[in-house]
Amino acid sequence: MFLMLRLFLVSLFIVFGTVSAKAQTDPLPSWNDGVPKKAIIELVGRVTKEGGPDFVPVPERIATFDNDGTLWCEQPFYVQMAFAFDRVKVMAPQHPEWKTKQPFKALLQGDVKTAATAGEKGLLAVIAATHSGMTVSQFEQEVRDWIKVARHPRFKRPYNELIYQPMVEVLNYLRANGFKTFIVSGGGVDFMRPWAPASYGIPPEQIVGSSGVIEFRLGKNGKPELFKTPKVQFIDDGPGKPVGISMSIGRQPIIAFGNSDGDLQMLQYTTAGSGVRLGLYVHHDDAEREYAYDRKSQIGRLDKGLDAAAKNGWPLISMKSDWKVIFPFEVK
Repeated sequence: MFLMLRLFLVSLFIVFGTVSAKAQTDPLPSWNDGVPKKAIIELVGRVTKEGGPDFVPVPERIATFDNDGTLWCEQPFYVQMAFAFDRVKVMAPQHPEWKTKQPFKALLQGDVKTAATAGEKGLLAVIAATHSGMTVSQFEQEVRDWIKVARHPRFKRPYNELIYQPMVEVLNYLRANGFKTFIVSGGGVDFMRPWAPASYGIPPEQIVGSSGVIEFRLGKNGKPELFKTPKVQFIDDGPGKPVGISMSIGRQPIIAFGNSDGDLQMLQYTTAGSGVRLGLYVHHDDAEREYAYDRKSQIGRLDKGLDAAAKNGWPLISMKSDWKVIFPFEVK
C-alpha cells in the first residue's frame, strides 16, 4: 500500500512538474499554439543561434510594431482622435467661432458621426487646432493628464489599460533575445511618447510617428523652448512608414507587426530583405471580447493587406483563435 502511494505521488510530481516547467518556459503564455506563435518563436530561434545560417548580430535585430490596432484598441475611433475631441471642448471658450464651424460644431454637440462626415480634411483641421499653439512639454503634459482620466466608451477603462497582453509578451520576448523594439505608427509621435514607454517598455527615442512642424523659440525670460505649429511635417503611414524607418532607425527590420492597410508597405519593406524575415497582421475577428472588422472598416481597414498576407504567406494573428486573453486585466 505504501509503495503504491509512493508511486502515485511520484507520478503526480512528474505530471504537474512537467506542466509547471512548460508554463515557466513558454515565452508567450497568453498565446494559443498556432501558426503565428510558432512563426515568431521559430524566427527568434533561427536568428539567435550563433554559428547558424540565419544568425543575425544583435545590432541588426530590429522589430517594428504599429500601435493603433496592433498594440492597443483602436475602435470605435482612434484614441488620439478621442483626445482631440475632448480638447475641442476644453478649448471652446477661447474659440467662439467653433459654435458655427464644422466639424467643431458637431463635436461640441457630441455628434461624432456628423463630425466624421468632414472627412480627412476636417479631422486634420481638428488635429491642427488641438495639437498646436503650445510648447512640446506643455502638450505632453496635456496628454499625460488626459490619459489618466479618459475612459473607453465601451470598456469603461483608461485607454492605456487596453493594450494587448499577447503583444506585450512578444515585445518582452524579443527584447530578451537581443531585439530592439520600435513603434512605427501613423499616430502622432508627441501623443505617444508621454504614455507609451510605461505601457510597452519602449523608450521615446524608439517611437516613430507622424509629426507637425516644431519651431525653436526663446520664450519668457529668454528660456529656450520647442513650439508646436499647426503645419504638418511628416505622415508616418502607408508608404511613409518605410521612409520613417529609414530616417529614424536606419536599419531594415527583420520582423514587423501591423493590423491594417496602413501597415502594408512596412511589412513589404521588412520581408523584402535577405535572410529570415517575418511580417504578421493582427486580425480583429473577436466581436465578443474586442471588435471584429477588416475590409469595410473606416477605422483600421484591412483589405489590401489581407490579400497581400495570403499571397506572401504572412501569418494572420486571429484574436479569437490565437489569443487566450486580450487585455492585461484579464490575466489571472
